[in-house]
Formats: sequence, C-alpha cells, structure tokens
Amino acid sequence: MSLHRFSRRTMLRGLGVTMALPWMESLQVWGDVAGNTQTSSTAPVRLAVLFSGNGFHSKEWWARGTGSNMELGKVLTPLTDFREKMLFISGLYNAEALKGNIHSSQTGNLLSGAPLASGGDISSGTSMDQVLAQTYGRSTKVPSLVLACEKSNPAVHKNYSMLYSSHISWTSPTTPTPLELYPALAFDRLFKDSVQQGDRSVLDAVLTDAHDLRRQISRADRRKLDEYLDSVRDVESRLEQAGKQGELQGWRPTLDKPNIPRPDDGVPQNIADHMRLMCDILVLGFQTDTTRIATLKLNNDHSSLRFPHLGVDYMIHHLLSHTESDDWLKVNQFFMEQMAYIARKLDTIQEGERTALDNSMLVFCSSMLNGAHDATQLPVIMLGGGGGQIETGRTLDYRDQSERQMCRLYLSLMHKMNLPLEKFGDAVSPLAEI
Repeated sequence: MSLHRFSRRTMLRGLGVTMALPWMESLQVWGDVAGNTQTSSTAPVRLAVLFSGNGFHSKEWWARGTGSNMELGKVLTPLTDFREKMLFISGLYNAEALKGNIHSSQTGNLLSGAPLASGGDISSGTSMDQVLAQTYGRSTKVPSLVLACEKSNPAVHKNYSMLYSSHISWTSPTTPTPLELYPALAFDRLFKDSVQQGDRSVLDAVLTDAHDLRRQISRADRRKLDEYLDSVRDVESRLEQAGKQGELQGWRPTLDKPNIPRPDDGVPQNIADHMRLMCDILVLGFQTDTTRIATLKLNNDHSSLRFPHLGVDYMIHHLLSHTESDDWLKVNQFFMEQMAYIARKLDTIQEGERTALDNSMLVFCSSMLNGAHDATQLPVIMLGGGGGQIETGRTLDYRDQSERQMCRLYLSLMHKMNLPLEKFGDAVSPLAEI
C-alpha cells in the first residue's frame, strides 16, 4: 500500500463520532494532533425562558434582601423555597420596545432587542434562544424546544402584527419559530426516534471504519489497533458502571427514555393541565439531554386565556391585567407556580455534586412590568446556577444605570453556554454581575 495516502493523523469515523488513532508504522503522518476522545465529566448548562404576557401586579412584584432572608412580594410567593437559588433583576429594558407602546411592539423583540416593522409587516430579529440553538444546540437531538399554551394570533392591532405578541422565539428576523401547542406532539418530537446519537457506544459507531482499516495495515499495526480498541472498550465499560453507581466520571443523562406516558392527542381543555404537561415535557427534554434550550410561552401578550380553575372566569387575562385586583394576583401566582414546578423537579435530579437546577438557567420574563404597558423596566426572575457560574440568592437593580439593556443579560447567558459574542441586539457588553 502507498505510504503517502494519508496527509494527517488517521481518524476512525462513524455516525456523529470521530476517533483519533495512535501512530502506526503503516501510515505516514504529517502531524500528530491528538483528537479529543474524552467524555465531558460535567453536566451541560441548560437554558429555559418562560414568558407570560401583560406583566404583573404592580404593588406585589418586588424582592429585597439576600439568600434565605430574601423577602418577596405576593406575586413571587410560589418561589419562596428557591430564594437561595434566585436572582431578582430590576431595571433592564428594550429601547426598541418603547416605540409602539402597544403589546405587539413590546413583545416581538423581547429576546432580541431588535427594531420591529410596523404596518402589519413582519421584521424583528433572531432571538437569543435561536442564536444558541444554531450553535450550542447542535450537540443535542432537538436544538431547541419551543412550547406554547395559547395559539398564535395572526391579526393586526394598532399598526403592529399580533404575531409579535404571540411569539418570543424567532428563527430569523422574518420567521417566528413554530410553536408546539400540542403536548403529545411535543413529546413525540423529543422521543419518537428509538435510537439517539448518544445512545450508541463510541466504539460501536466506528467499528465499520476500523474493519476497513485493518485490511490496509501491517500485522504489527493490527495488533496495535486491537489493543487500542480494547482499551477504548474498557474505558466505556468503566464509565457505564460508574454511571450506574451514580458517579460522574463521564456525564450521562439521568434518563435515557421518558418516565411519563405520552400525553393524549389534542389540547387539554383545562389550562392548568396544559401548562403542567408542557412543564413536564420541558424537564424531560433536559433530563434526557434531548435538548438544552427551551422556551415556554404560557400565554400571549394581549392574552385571551381564562382561569375558571382559580375561580376567576369573568375576565380574560388581558382585561384582568388592567384591574390590579386580587384575582389578577391569583393569576400572577398561578404563572409563578409553573416556574416553581419546573425548578422543583430539576432540583430533585442529582448530577454529581450539583442538581439539574444548579446546572440550568431558568428565566421568567414578561414584555411589560404591569398592565399599564410600562416597559421602561422589565420584570425578570432567574433560578439556577448555570453550572456553578452564577452567584444566586441576590437582588440586582439596574434602574439608575445608563447601560441597562436587556440584551446585556442575554450576552451574559450566552457566554455561560460557550457562545462568547461581543455584541447582541443593542448590547456591546454582558452584565458583569451575572
């Protein structure tokens, strides 16, 4: 055989796998750059953005203090157990959202900070979650999971398309990311394939290529190849055993298949059941490492949802937001309960020294502070430690700062997911405190 056939270190290749080989006498090598065949020993960082429209009760959205001594306004009482893993952030805003002063103009760029086209046209900006999906998300079967509990509205309201108020996730400036409204279809998207890339042994994936190589190398190199492959198999076996014993010498998801049944077809009639199913699916996506990026739009801005299960059925969500009533507070707390439910489930999943919540960043936001359309500052809550990168149990106030763009928060989050952009939207630096 020709000794000049290979111009770089020889690799074994398979579906989603590239494995570097040791030096062999049969192959001429013009460099010896080792491939990285080690499995990461730490769990990945995940991001989930939850959204509810129309803001919150203006007198009960507050927090002060630190850690377990943090005091919370009534809207946030469902999150009391997570005060030590919380960031309460006030004062951030999107400058472009102030131009229309209407629901659609305040929502369509919530995750991008981009200018919005008016006149019924559609032009926004690629949202932060989809920028991550196009890079960080490629390592999982589903780059991003985009869930919703209220269908999209294609109408036009006061010169702005209501697609803006129906979508927080945008694949491109002119393309809102399709919403998955049906729990059964969201479940299928995560689990309909019986075999995922991560289910297969690295060695099994490259065996065909290894057999082909054996026919091209010397007897001595065949022995060397066999010894090398045996050593890889031994490492895989020990990693698998370590995983069964709860050790994290090589990170693997705590679940390799769903632990809940497939939801029924259609949309649940009860909004509480609908939201709970979507929360369960989001957690499953993270726990099985089928996705690491998710958005969950609990309702639209300018929402028409009703809440008879709370004893509040005489007004739709949008009209309630203008009342500042006890019923409005009940609805606010109901939304926060969804955040608490996700956090509690993630916090029971142990991943080495941390929990899945510690390895995640959960963001809850709205397009305005309250029903009076106040977007001069946006309500933001974060739970989770981003894999140990975020100091939690704090309140952060940016109201008196000149550089308080919401996109600075997004830059910080993207940096923690190994996407160190220099600018995003209207921000040119991340928030140093996060």
